[in-house]
Amino acid sequence: MSDTTTSLKNSTPDTEYAAQRELTYRVVAMPADTNAYGDIFGGWLMSQVDIAGSILAIRAAEGRVATVAIKEFRFLAPVSVGDLISCYAEIRRRGQSSITVHVVAEACHQLDSHRETVVADATLIYVALGADGRPRHLRQLK
Repeated sequence: MSDTTTSLKNSTPDTEYAAQRELTYRVVAMPADTNAYGDIFGGWLMSQVDIAGSILAIRAAEGRVATVAIKEFRFLAPVSVGDLISCYAEIRRRGQSSITVHVVAEACHQLDSHRETVVADATLIYVALGADGRPRHLRQLK
C-alpha cells in the first residue's frame, strides 16, 4: 500500500454507526479561537468535541460525568474562522460506570456553497459520578 493510500485510509472518518449518531452541539469558529498564525487552534476543536460527547454521556448516565480518556482524536481537515461546527455523537459502549462515545465534527463553510467537510473524529470515555464526585454504577438497561 502506498503512502498516499495509507494516509487517505487513515483520514476517513469512522462512521460505522452513522445512522445512530445524533447532533449534540453546534458552534461557530471565531477569531478568538485562532492560534498565533490565524488558524483555528486544535485544542479549541478538541474542547468542542468533548462538550458534544459529554452531552450524550450526561443523558445516558442520568447525571454528572467526567472525561477520563480520549482513546483517539483525529484532525482530518482544517477549520476556518466563520465555519459552523456541527458535532454528531453516538454511544459505542456502556460499562458498569463508563460510557464510550464517538464524535464526528463537521465544518460548514457558510460563505461558499455551504459545503460540509468532516474535520475531526474522536472516541472519548466518560465515567458517571456520584454526588461525592466518585465513580458510580450506571443504571442497567433492560
